[in-house]
Amino acid sequence: MSRSGVAVADESLTAFNDLKLGKKYKFILFSLNDSKTEIIVESTSTDQDYDSFLEKLPENECKYAVYDFEYEIGGGEGKRSKIVFFTWSPDTAPVRAKMVYASSKDSLRRALNGVAADIQGTDFSEVAYDTVLEKVSRGAGSH
Repeated sequence: MSRSGVAVADESLTAFNDLKLGKKYKFILFSLNDSKTEIIVESTSTDQDYDSFLEKLPENECKYAVYDFEYEIGGGEGKRSKIVFFTWSPDTAPVRAKMVYASSKDSLRRALNGVAADIQGTDFSEVAYDTVLEKVSRGAGSH
């Protein structure tokens, strides 16, 4: 497998740890810098509303994202929280961008310890709350 040679910026790891350990953010959007050499933090948010996260995903551009996904456990066990990694690669994004994001994903994904689920989104139905909830909660009993 060819390596894309894309580095993960220190700020990206710091932001991820702030989300994971410090619960400082609800979600983080990552993108490639202009020269496509580094994965950087594009934005962070403390907004608890999942729709606010979806609104940040552009229709024609690729992104990576990490979301601290909270959901209720059945049987009165209360809330559970899992970190979900998103690769957002809409069908309408330029082919070249999709290729670069696909080949660079592993660099970022490997650097982020503690991610519970991976979601690949090519359209909004694949990143809808219920779709993610099903994937995240399905894995809840197996770990």
